[in-house]
Amino acid sequence: RYISTFRPAVKCDAEKNKAQWKTMGPAKVAVPSPKKFLQKHSKEPKLPARKKEQDSKKLPALSVPRRTDHPVMGIQSKKNFINTNAVAAITGLPKKPQPIYVDRRQGDKYLLETSGLVPKYIKKKDYGVTPKYIMRRNEEVKRAQKEYEDSILEHLKKRAMKRLSDEERRSLLQGLKKNWEEVYRDFQCLSVEIDTIPKKLYKEKLELQMKQLEHDIEVIEKHKVIYIANE
Repeated sequence: RYISTFRPAVKCDAEKNKAQWKTMGPAKVAVPSPKKFLQKHSKEPKLPARKKEQDSKKLPALSVPRRTDHPVMGIQSKKNFINTNAVAAITGLPKKPQPIYVDRRQGDKYLLETSGLVPKYIKKKDYGVTPKYIMRRNEEVKRAQKEYEDSILEHLKKRAMKRLSDEERRSLLQGLKKNWEEVYRDFQCLSVEIDTIPKKLYKEKLELQMKQLEHDIEVIEKHKVIYIANE
């Protein structure tokens, strides 16, 4: 069996460095006293002692009578409670039943007023009235639009621009549509087979004219206010 040549040196070093507390702990350990055990609520924070007020002897006013108080005797009332209750029951209005709703087949009843099914909002004083902040915003938008139009008008006056009236704009729009119909009619009259260069060029010319007229019609319909330069 193999035995290392360093075995004696290792044993010697192990015995030199070995101490009593290496494996089993210190030789002498302070044993805790049995009287110093952990008690209940010992780690909770302790509040400072309550200071006694100077007026501690003064008792607060009680809403109930004291034990030493005696009731006042001999007080009588001439009111006839039986007749009063009878008259109140006869002349009183019958109590109206509260409206309810049932939403299950088991018959569970709930109050209708607090269910959200009653449109109470239509009974409000301001129902259907435009809110003030919307009116204020609309006024600001109108004022800004008016200022913008005034600035544009001033700028166009400086550049000698002319604004088209509604009648002129309408007549111009009708003329453009009429021209588009004439060009479209010419486009429909083209032959089915376009095999020559002049026919192709003519077709492309008509398509460009229709596209330009469509663009002009769309621009005029989109903008109600149109300015043109004076010649």
